[in-house]
Amino acid sequence: MDGKTTTKNFRKIIIFVKNCNLRFKLSPNHKCRMSTENRDTIYIGKKPLMAYVTSTLIQLANLPQVTIKARGLSIGRAVDVAQIIARKTENAGYSIGDIKIGSESLESQDGRTRNVSTIEIAVKRNS
Repeated sequence: MDGKTTTKNFRKIIIFVKNCNLRFKLSPNHKCRMSTENRDTIYIGKKPLMAYVTSTLIQLANLPQVTIKARGLSIGRAVDVAQIIARKTENAGYSIGDIKIGSESLESQDGRTRNVSTIEIAVKRNS
């Protein structure tokens, strides 16, 4: 096979993967396998705010509801993401659904048990 044919085949595979919403995962033996699971949960971390807003909007284009989850110091950022989607895109018809708050017990590096606050915000498409 020459380089041009390989490049064309590779592009066809990438387009197929994108159209079928496939994601690649590494298995324990480091072979590549595909997954078709839906990504209906966005976990908030330390990335820029608009990265999470964009991810949530992309998922809402395909799903009727997406859950935004955060814990600890990221809770404020999760609320910001939900508010940006609800207020700035109100013409697109998104709204905030159920909000769940809670706490998790985690063991810290020094071996002590600590409670960490959690939040789950459902963002849904209006019918």
